[in-house]
Amino acid sequence: MSELETVVSKPKQVVVVGGGFGGLQAVRALRRAPVEVTLVDRQNFHLFQPLAYQVATGALSATEVAVPLRSIVKRQRNARVLLAEVTGVDLERRELALGPLPNRRGGGTLPYDVLVVATGSRYSYFGHDGWKEFAPELKSLRGALDIRARILGAFEAAEVEDDPVLEQAWLTFVIVGAGPTGVEMAGQIAELGRDTLRRDFRSVDTRAAKVLLVETADRVLGGFTPSLSIKALQSLERIGVTPLLGHTVVDVSAEAVVVEDEPGGRSEIAARTVIWAAGVTTSSLTGKLADAAGVPVDRAGRISVQPDLTLAGQPDVYALGDMARIEHAPLPGLAPVAMQEGRYVGRAISDRLAGKDPAPFRYRDKGNLATIGRLHAVAEVGPLRIAGFVAWVLWLGVHLAYLIGFQNRLLVLLRWSFSFVTHGRGARVINPQRPSGASDGPQTIV
Repeated sequence: MSELETVVSKPKQVVVVGGGFGGLQAVRALRRAPVEVTLVDRQNFHLFQPLAYQVATGALSATEVAVPLRSIVKRQRNARVLLAEVTGVDLERRELALGPLPNRRGGGTLPYDVLVVATGSRYSYFGHDGWKEFAPELKSLRGALDIRARILGAFEAAEVEDDPVLEQAWLTFVIVGAGPTGVEMAGQIAELGRDTLRRDFRSVDTRAAKVLLVETADRVLGGFTPSLSIKALQSLERIGVTPLLGHTVVDVSAEAVVVEDEPGGRSEIAARTVIWAAGVTTSSLTGKLADAAGVPVDRAGRISVQPDLTLAGQPDVYALGDMARIEHAPLPGLAPVAMQEGRYVGRAISDRLAGKDPAPFRYRDKGNLATIGRLHAVAEVGPLRIAGFVAWVLWLGVHLAYLIGFQNRLLVLLRWSFSFVTHGRGARVINPQRPSGASDGPQTIV
């Protein structure tokens, strides 16, 4: 029996690492528990990742999908926020090592009684980290803003390009990975060129933009049923996206992408804008936690957890979300999974404080959604397989419901409504200031 189960005379110190979907739900689930919660994150906001691609294509601004963590927990009296990066874990001493704090002093250590780690995942470049410079990803707000700058900058470059070959290279957009993020991104860029920007430019015809969706598998949206994959493919082709199925990216540079459709069958695509949406791996903290606990990780770097989401031999250490894999019952890396796991962990901690043994975690699959473009989406809800307008309306409603904060829901609804009527996108201002870590070229204002 752990110390958590036997000593309840004083508030336990619960440290939650990561302010994503899982971590935030764990904090909220502990709002009535006799504990003191510290939410640690290296950024001061919660990003609604499912809509990051709309930031990248100018449909939404960053402030509409990113909410300050302090504003989310300000009414939760037993919770505080610490802006810091966790650099190490000492399970024996029950403390975390922190990087520099905002006051520019050393972070020192943070003790805990119960630890919840939910640091999420990032895209994997499959051992080719040098491609990051040329193919940014959409797992972060910085990545979305970088992509937005590259997309808008590409159209601006094409406007002043005299060489038709180079003009077409600027107007060629390659998205790597045909999962929901890749499909949604491809659809948005196609509509941007065909619809939103076509009257804004004088020298270049933005409708000539080529949007190539590269996927190693033989179909798009591999997590959906084959029938919906076919419908999604048809919708993509209808709005001007060219899927390259059965193709693997083997090289990425500032000026081209090399793809292979069979062993030795390589071709080079001249493209100045490449977006990475293929495969995921976990944060560096996951490996450190696994090493400290002596538990294995899988090929994607996910740490193995027990059915109650604790680490083997560590009943007071939880891991959840994209970074964790339940032994013998792997779950997809989706926001609903992380949210349900976060709520479960909060209840499990409360149950143990009350002397109860929590039941194993059980995921309730509420379906799968992906939007392809204006009025087109696909949805799996239980036995139902829906495509087209009805699925699109369902997608809108679900994403509005999951957004945090009434203000953000209202702003996004108004922005979507205005964009639907006008075919416009309001967040298309390019900022000449280059944020730290971003590549050269125009950058957008948050």
